[in-house]
Amino acid sequence: MAIHPRVQTLAQAFLRNVDSEAPGLVQGLYLTGSVALGDFRLHASDVDFVVVTARRATGADTEALRRSHARTRSEISAPQFNGIHVTWEDLADDPADCGPVASVLGGRFRPRAGADVNPVTWHVLSERGVTVRGPLPVELDVWDNPASLRAWSFGNLDEQWRRWRAAAGRIVSPRGLAALGSLAPSWSVLSVSRLHFTLRTGEITSKSAAGMYALHAFPERWQRIVNECLRVRRDTRLPSLYQSALDRRRAALDYIEMVLDDALPQPA
Repeated sequence: MAIHPRVQTLAQAFLRNVDSEAPGLVQGLYLTGSVALGDFRLHASDVDFVVVTARRATGADTEALRRSHARTRSEISAPQFNGIHVTWEDLADDPADCGPVASVLGGRFRPRAGADVNPVTWHVLSERGVTVRGPLPVELDVWDNPASLRAWSFGNLDEQWRRWRAAAGRIVSPRGLAALGSLAPSWSVLSVSRLHFTLRTGEITSKSAAGMYALHAFPERWQRIVNECLRVRRDTRLPSLYQSALDRRRAALDYIEMVLDDALPQPA
């Protein structure tokens, strides 16, 4: 797979910095997310990674990773380089048993976090992971369980996206104001579409492919907002399909509510 030059530069910069800070610590570097799924967009995507370390990072190793990411970010500020640091043994087991690990979330290093320690990360790595350093994913023993992937996707919709929809519904709030832009509606609409796709098929797809899926999976009335979000994702020069940001925000929030209602059982 051809990798965007900026992604390649970013990954190599991190390896150079971490090898300088802690020689021998990083044994593997794999790219997941939009890069692995063939949907990386420089204006909208981050670079998701799985770093495999020789041992679980604690103490001095954690600080070496923190400095390595800080150096990399000072050299290349965008796109964000977000992901987790695990061991080979972690990848062979259920991510639910892994616990929090050293992570980078939203461009910020965290010594212990678990947001990306989940069946989706493990599944994409095993099926589509892009190798920068280490054995190919097909040579690895990566845990992958369809039932857990489905359960996690269901829970993510029911918990994270219900909360996100409620917060974004309050216009005088950070999320509500962000939803007046173009990237937040596109990201949210296509993200919930991805989860709906996973619940229906058991597979993972990209945001762009999820938009194409949504055009066929849902009634025609939703095609306008989906096409608008695909337009933003593709960064085309075509004009918006909405006359106002408020109209687009309302349509995106209604779409998310529809997907939640369609995918999740309703309370008795």
